[in-house]
Amino acid sequence: MSHETILTADALSDLCRRLEGAARIGFDTEFVSEDTFRPELCLVQVVAEGGAGGDLLAVIDPQPIGDLTRFWKTLADGPHVTIAHAAREEINFCVNAIGKPPANLFDTQIAAAFCSPEYPAAYSSVVQRLLNQRPSKGEQRTDWRRRPLSDAQIEYALEDVRYLLPLHDRIMTRVRELGREAWLEEETDSFVREVLDARTRERWRKVSGSGGLPVRSLAIVRELWRWRQAEAERRDLPPKRVLRDDLIVELAKKKTDRQDKIRAVRGMLHGQLKKSIPDIADAVRRGLEAPTGDLQGARRKPPPPQLNLLGQFLAPAITSLCNRAEIASAMACTATDLRELISYRLGFDKSQTDPPALAQGWRAELIGHLIDELLEGRKSIRIGDPNSQQPLEFEAIEGK
Repeated sequence: MSHETILTADALSDLCRRLEGAARIGFDTEFVSEDTFRPELCLVQVVAEGGAGGDLLAVIDPQPIGDLTRFWKTLADGPHVTIAHAAREEINFCVNAIGKPPANLFDTQIAAAFCSPEYPAAYSSVVQRLLNQRPSKGEQRTDWRRRPLSDAQIEYALEDVRYLLPLHDRIMTRVRELGREAWLEEETDSFVREVLDARTRERWRKVSGSGGLPVRSLAIVRELWRWRQAEAERRDLPPKRVLRDDLIVELAKKKTDRQDKIRAVRGMLHGQLKKSIPDIADAVRRGLEAPTGDLQGARRKPPPPQLNLLGQFLAPAITSLCNRAEIASAMACTATDLRELISYRLGFDKSQTDPPALAQGWRAELIGHLIDELLEGRKSIRIGDPNSQQPLEFEAIEGK
């Protein structure tokens, strides 16, 4: 299918009009994220089935157009299925523009995991495995901000949407055969909620080197992180270019809001940073004065040794179960998930109140209920065919 290039607001409006009524809209984006607070959108590729103008393949260039609100509204409204691969940033672009995600998302990375063993799988890997096609990889290091884009760059970008509709067909056929439509819908909804929640989640505990700090220092880390986020957004810079993690930790250790002491920290007098020392001192002061009750955390007893032993024993059996069921074990169950369910069921952690992941939804159906039966002695794990790729089997115990 030949493609069209959208370079003006009028052409974008016409494209969106033709997309209305489409049964399926696939899209992907090219962006650069290393120089700005949020990733900079550089190109949007679209493929669609049906609609007012029939099937179409297009690239939208945001640079000459500017405002893509009409396009994002088209994606977010209507009964169409929106198809994308590993769509975290695509969701964020849409929410940044209009406050809501694309409608009826079908993420091919998530969906493929319900009928194949690999997760998270790259787009090219999914295409090759399910469609026996090899998407081009020739322009992976392209700076998508530079213009003009070459024909080779455009063709490479279009490869990321060219296979989305046949992928949707192939995956959904297998998911329906396996009776997993509800599982896929549940996981996709959970993924979209997680992306939306992450937009407002404070990640100050991810500051490198802050893990072993005392509570008062953690309060300072939190306030410096909050200042850094606000300043980075104001200046449209990556947060770590505003204030490095190691400097946050060093200031938190010193626990002083005196500007002369802050200036004395090596690295604090570089570039724009030295102009921000009064603001940084204010952030440190807020950390020194902030209540710390919510930072204390409940003291947890170390888990009993049998918890890790049970987890290590069950992990290969659950992996075998997932492989036999044609579902990616990396998505279905992690080692942490196993330990949390065992701890929850056996009461090892009295502070654990919310049911763990394996006790809810499709993961409980596939794995959680089975582990309950194992813990209760109603099922056992045995070696079936030792020459099989999946030699471990689960067997009901008579009389249980």
